Amino acid sequence: MSVREARRMTIGEFLLRRLAEAGIGHLFGVPGDYNLELLQQLEDHSAMRWVGNCSELNAAYAADGYARLNGMGALLVTNAVGAMSAINGIAGCYAEHVPVVCLCGSIPLRSIDRGLGMHHTMADGTWDRFLGAFAQVTAAQARLTPCNAAIEIDRLILTAWREKLPVYLELPSDIAYLDIEVPAEALALEQPPSDPERLRSCITAVSDRLSAAAAPAILVDLDADRFGVAAEVMELAEKMDMPVAVSSTAKAVIDETFPQYVGVYNGKASAQQTIEHMQAADCLLCIGYRPIEVTTGDFTVSLPADTIHLRGHSADVGDANYQAVTLAEVLRGVIDAVPQVAGRAIPRPAATTPRAHADSSAKLTQAVYWPAIQNYIRPEDVLLVDNGTSYALFGMQLPPGCTFVGSVNWGSIGYSVAALLGTLTAAPHRRHLLFVGDGSFQQTAQELSTILRHDHMPVIFLINNGGYTIERGYLGRSESYNNIATWAYADLPPVLCPDTTAQSFVARTPDELHRALSAPNDRLIFVESVMDRFDSPASVTASSNRGAELDYGPRGPQHNDGAQLRPA
Repeated sequence: MSVREARRMTIGEFLLRRLAEAGIGHLFGVPGDYNLELLQQLEDHSAMRWVGNCSELNAAYAADGYARLNGMGALLVTNAVGAMSAINGIAGCYAEHVPVVCLCGSIPLRSIDRGLGMHHTMADGTWDRFLGAFAQVTAAQARLTPCNAAIEIDRLILTAWREKLPVYLELPSDIAYLDIEVPAEALALEQPPSDPERLRSCITAVSDRLSAAAAPAILVDLDADRFGVAAEVMELAEKMDMPVAVSSTAKAVIDETFPQYVGVYNGKASAQQTIEHMQAADCLLCIGYRPIEVTTGDFTVSLPADTIHLRGHSADVGDANYQAVTLAEVLRGVIDAVPQVAGRAIPRPAATTPRAHADSSAKLTQAVYWPAIQNYIRPEDVLLVDNGTSYALFGMQLPPGCTFVGSVNWGSIGYSVAALLGTLTAAPHRRHLLFVGDGSFQQTAQELSTILRHDHMPVIFLINNGGYTIERGYLGRSESYNNIATWAYADLPPVLCPDTTAQSFVARTPDELHRALSAPNDRLIFVESVMDRFDSPASVTASSNRGAELDYGPRGPQHNDGAQLRPA
């Protein structure tokens, strides 16, 4: 029996070391007295870099964006007030399957042992309220002690990485500098091996069904990206010459120029050819599929009863359920087992972005704006989209290598602005494009100052249309509750960073938009496009109209005359 090699380190240094070994090079967050000791250890000993945020909510969004490109992310907050501010962003990580470690500098263990009242608590002698709160939105939680720190740090980080979900870890402020015995070897980020018999049986069951089908197809959700199996999905589709569609949550996970790619499948809201491919399938293989109304065209997706469902660590094939099998191993085995097939006709759907021409001096409209954006996007771009009219991006065909970042399941507006800081930090060598409406931007606009402070150079496309246009399609077409304050958006960069070299544009006409799109990407570019408050892509407005029927029912107020914005 081998003897496990050990060494002594402080708890804080070991925590930072393990985060670095997990590939996390940056720590987002907000300083507070309960976490300053760990921040000092980071400054003194760690190779990680601190990225301070304007709020803990923004830090959670930034860690989310960072993790999507980097594989894992982390943030640091302070007890209760910081943690509760961040919890919405952490819940989003859970809904979107993003592995993020939320570190919370918490009250001293001495205070817990002695029952001492402390600030940032309820002042009622309770200590576990926030562990309980985070238990609802994380895969694992722990409060560190000198006795459990070495075990719990590894457990939580591995849980986040293996399950692609967030975790929550409290570090009491009086133990970070205490020495403990810790493993000397580096943390190994490995999925647990599959059960050999279950893996063989699962591979056989899946490959037999695919091989016997006349028209098999694949439907991909976001877990294909989170578990890193997009390449295997395309290899399987190519070998069997079968169509691949994606849920909107998995936009750009499959190369949209891939010959077998047939588009975003969103029920009746999909391109007709995409619908036909999916409905014609006599054997449908789903990767991590989780349907909600937003990704199913308001529940108009109808999957075959015998659909094969592969998940990160389990599978359903007919009546059989397979546990202890990993997604990557199943797909690799299926690829090796199925026959080579050629000759299936797979017509590709056309992009649904409208093509419009207008007088260059006319008022800028959505119909002109989005075709111009389509032509602006380049291979390898990182595209961030917030809820709203920016959802027009789902109808575009993206070039190879693009990464699409959005909060489709969770749908928290303002996510994209702070997530942009995270993606920029994770991949500064790539071009990052943010698409956001004025309503979403006002939620988290202050994080633009952090982006400017770190000299990042994204291109920010903001639509100024006077409020919550996507909500106008639900209810309140002209009501004041869908209006927002008027900001001079393009003037914000020098306000938030007085010595910035950022270049701002205000586009009210197609010609002004063209000038903005012609600017070189050698600095941050901020493009404010001013449009009518009732101008919205038809697909987005139609989706809002359908959503109102689900939300409010047949007797809801949406049926009143003029209550909704309608497609033009």
